[in-house]
Amino acid sequence: MTSWLIRRLIQAVFVVLAMTIIVFIGIYAIGDPLDILVPPDADQLSRERAAQAFGLDQPLWLQYIRFLGGILQGDFGTSFVFNTSSLELILERLPATLELAVAAVLLSIVIGIPLGLYAGLRPRSILSRVLMTGSILGFSLPSFWVGLMLITIFSMELGWLPSSGRGDTREVLGVNWSFLTLDGLSHMFLPALNLSLVNIALVMRLTRAGVSEVLQADYIRFARAKGLSERRIVTVHVMKNIMIPIVTVIGIDFGSTIAFAVVTENIFSWPGMGKLIIDSINVLDRPVIVAYMMVTVVLFVTVNLIVDFLYTLLDPRIRLGEQK
Repeated sequence: MTSWLIRRLIQAVFVVLAMTIIVFIGIYAIGDPLDILVPPDADQLSRERAAQAFGLDQPLWLQYIRFLGGILQGDFGTSFVFNTSSLELILERLPATLELAVAAVLLSIVIGIPLGLYAGLRPRSILSRVLMTGSILGFSLPSFWVGLMLITIFSMELGWLPSSGRGDTREVLGVNWSFLTLDGLSHMFLPALNLSLVNIALVMRLTRAGVSEVLQADYIRFARAKGLSERRIVTVHVMKNIMIPIVTVIGIDFGSTIAFAVVTENIFSWPGMGKLIIDSINVLDRPVIVAYMMVTVVLFVTVNLIVDFLYTLLDPRIRLGEQK
């Protein structure tokens, strides 16, 4: 297990290093921030001074070396617009995005697995067919349209839930959290639901496919022949053997949910990283964009490491294969 963990950590370091190059070149090849930072009527001397102040007059390779050295020291650069540490700006918004992503993933688990389990155990029932048809809609409908419909129905027409903002928060360990207050939960529900619809559909269909496959296995027939109850067969034998692909999807979905929460956060005015990155792109605030991308990469890599570790717990054959 120790050698496996060391290899995974080394791989993670190389992935992050490669992504620093890709992200840096991709971001710094887009536009010229001086066109926004400097007034259009400014003379050439003012532009040169601004370029020197922000380090934009250096060659691209030298800017990357400085950028990489700053990362190793925890410095992602200073925001062109806010004139403060770009990493601090991202970390201030990170808790809001994290709790929204966690709420969305929890909804996909709580709703998707039971519905998929029912559809797999009762594949010919009318409700099962309705659920599978509904899952297609979950994949097909664009999230921005669904978000607008949720706001129209539940906020404007019914007036049940708020449509924007984060609501009341409670501070724990120096961080403000919305899920610790009822008002915060009410503000979180609609954006979390909108963010989780695709994941719910994916988890539901994956669970149904896994159940349908596992029920045909010989050990399930043997368990029934031994007289085990259907409940025990489902909870012990079926669920245990379908969890590996579900854990994979949930782990990948968590990272994707964080990365692609941009649309939902802007629709519901949720003050997370997604809204900040859109504002930064509009003004070409490169340090903030790069810091956002790198934090997202680190989150992806961390989630993948956790998923790989859960693999070894759920299926010892994976651990044995690594040893061989």
